[in-house]
Amino acid sequence: MFVKALRVGLGQLIIFIDFITRPGKKQRPAQAQAQVDSAAKGLTLYQFHACPFCVKTRRTLRRLNVPVALRDAKNNEQDRQTLLEQGGKIKVPCLRIEENGQTTWMYESKVIIDYLDKRFAAV
Repeated sequence: MFVKALRVGLGQLIIFIDFITRPGKKQRPAQAQAQVDSAAKGLTLYQFHACPFCVKTRRTLRRLNVPVALRDAKNNEQDRQTLLEQGGKIKVPCLRIEENGQTTWMYESKVIIDYLDKRFAAV
């Protein structure tokens, strides 16, 4: 019981610190942002709200100003089941990439952040 309360408290602290230190969004010309928005339609992030690695990934999405659909794999049973059945395991963060008729499931925050930086930082 104590461990669960501690975990919940730390999760709330992580969310609060993220909120007060949140990075600004990258500013782009309207046409460039429209390209980013279009490219991001094929991306979905499966995450837990208070997971520190998920927070790190969401901060990158905000910094790069990439609008990605978020799925709560902890509290939404359908999202959790999709992650398990299609992604192969319940591990977050997980970025689902749909492009050219293929779906890729990318795990590990560092790998996801590297992918996002390479794909969207220069746009």
